[in-house]
Amino acid sequence: FPADRTDQPFSISVLPRGARRLVDHEYPLIGIDRKVVRFVALSTARMKEWMASDLSGLDLLVIQIDGIHMDEDLILVAAVGVDAMGDKHPLGLIEGATENAATVQALIDNLIERGLDPAVPRLFIIDGAKALSKAIRRTFGPAAAIQRCQVHKARNIMERLPKSLHASVRRVLRQAWELDDADKAERLIRNLAQRLERDWSGVSGSILEGIDEILTVTRLGLPKELRRSLACTNIIENVMGTVRRVCRNVKRWRSAAMAMRWTAAAMQEAAKGFRRLKAHKQLPALRAALEAHQIKNSHGGLVRHANAA
Repeated sequence: FPADRTDQPFSISVLPRGARRLVDHEYPLIGIDRKVVRFVALSTARMKEWMASDLSGLDLLVIQIDGIHMDEDLILVAAVGVDAMGDKHPLGLIEGATENAATVQALIDNLIERGLDPAVPRLFIIDGAKALSKAIRRTFGPAAAIQRCQVHKARNIMERLPKSLHASVRRVLRQAWELDDADKAERLIRNLAQRLERDWSGVSGSILEGIDEILTVTRLGLPKELRRSLACTNIIENVMGTVRRVCRNVKRWRSAAMAMRWTAAAMQEAAKGFRRLKAHKQLPALRAALEAHQIKNSHGGLVRHANAA
């Protein structure tokens, strides 16, 4: 196995626990320095194998996409899927200088090349970055079901408001998220934005930005417990938490390849602790809602096309 000198010097203490177990299991008799060299080779091979794995056999209903900043000029964008049984799967990883549409598109292209059928309706859950929505709609169609993370939305709003308004604004948002009627929920949010318009016009505009995507799980008519599970990016956020924990002792990323190896190893480590989606028994309702959403929008597109002709 060739050593990757760009990662040297290394200390065995900064290796992910999963990587240590991997190396100890496969090469129990070699010394620490050789173990580090082996880790580079093994993690590279495992990452390549993972990034080329066939996805066509996974009945994925949900895909969460998010980015993690490794340093000022390096971001990694990752995808995690949830299948019809509620089981979670790390799907892929791509590097880029920024979380722009081109970087996200490269990740999506990789998933499709590996067997992800773009014609199958799915729910995409994102943190709200416009680049994510743009790439998803470009590939899966303008009517793709996209849910923006409600936790991120609320946090971004609170960070721009004085503490004296936090309780009242949070109460309205929580009430809107819990409503079964998407139109009523939207009215609540629009009324909130209107009340803030005079003194906090910038925040008011932020509240309304992406309002259709923030209520997708409600518009789909999903059961309340399932809505709570799918209204945020908690699944992939937990994976990113493992990445940060595993990589916390790395002082400097010497290359994108090094960051990719470590992050891929950390995602595989996180997958060992995956639990089935809490509301997995309600996932058939999601499939039915997505299929109905696809049919409705396909029919609408045909009607518009006929009228234009």
